[in-house]
Amino acid sequence: MSTHLDARNSLVIDTQQLARQAGAMMEVHDTVAAPADLGIEMIRVPEGAGIDLDLRLEAVVEGVLVTGTVEAPLEGECARCLTDLHDHGSYRVFELFNYEGRSAEPDDLFLDGELLDLDPVLRDAIVLDLPFTPLCRPDCKGLCPQCGANLNEHPDHHHEAPLDSRWSALKALTEPETGGIGAQNN
Repeated sequence: MSTHLDARNSLVIDTQQLARQAGAMMEVHDTVAAPADLGIEMIRVPEGAGIDLDLRLEAVVEGVLVTGTVEAPLEGECARCLTDLHDHGSYRVFELFNYEGRSAEPDDLFLDGELLDLDPVLRDAIVLDLPFTPLCRPDCKGLCPQCGANLNEHPDHHHEAPLDSRWSALKALTEPETGGIGAQNN
C-alpha cells in the first residue's frame, strides 16, 4: 500500500482496525502538538501547544465519520486595547473522510489508504470558530485615539477638545497677546 501521509505524524490516524466494516468504531483520546498557523491574525493556537482530542471514528458505507471535541489553548491580542490574551477553546468536530475512489465534492476529505489526516479537520473546527475581533473583556474601552493610553486602566483619561483651525482667526481677536479686542493699551 503506497501512501502520501506519514503515519508517524501525530495528526495522522491509522483506521486499519475499522476494517472498512460499517458500524465498526474506535476512539481516540490523545494530546497532539498544534500545527503551524492554526489561527488568524489576532488570535491563534500557539504552534506546538497541546491540543486535546476526544474523538470517535466510525466506519460508515461512504468512509470514516469523525466526531467529538478538541480543546486547545489560545493566545493573541485584544482587538481594542492590544493587551495579550490567553484563553482556552473547546470545538466540535463532525467530518466524513470518504474512501478513495468515491465520487464527491471538491472540498470533501478522503482517506489515504487507511490513514486520515486531522490537520484540515482541526483547521475547520478551530479557525472558523475564532472571533475576528477578540476582546480581553466584553466591555473593553480600547485605546485613546489621540495618545494611545489604555482606557481600561485610565477610565477618567481625557484631552482638551482640539480647536478647529477654521476658528483660529477669531481666537486671535480675543487674545490680549496678539493685540486683539481684549488687548490693553499702554
